[in-house]
Amino acid sequence: MKKLILSAVAASSLIGCTSVESAVVSGTEIAANGEAVAVIQTNALGLTAIFHIIDIVQSDLDTVVNKLLIAEAKAMGASKVDLKSASTTPRHGIYALFGTIIGITSSTATGVAVK
Repeated sequence: MKKLILSAVAASSLIGCTSVESAVVSGTEIAANGEAVAVIQTNALGLTAIFHIIDIVQSDLDTVVNKLLIAEAKAMGASKVDLKSASTTPRHGIYALFGTIIGITSSTATGVAVK
């Protein structure tokens, strides 16, 4: 039974966790560089090994901005994104010590989809 639970946890952690939340807004009520379509927030959790050197499940700014935020904006009919904030877990220097054997990283980006 213990092996089954451990296998299930390991398999689910390798899939990764991403979240895309959006809210459709009126272009007249939100100030943006163009006609606002929606506010979009994206998050990704990753898994790394050996002081953040090896990505098991990728979570970085490229993932949340290009693969999640911009893809969602284009799917909603927007032509570009007015990026409001983006952040990720630091992985280099002294921060690498927090990665030890297995580390968890987090990245997030928020923007306004505009036409």
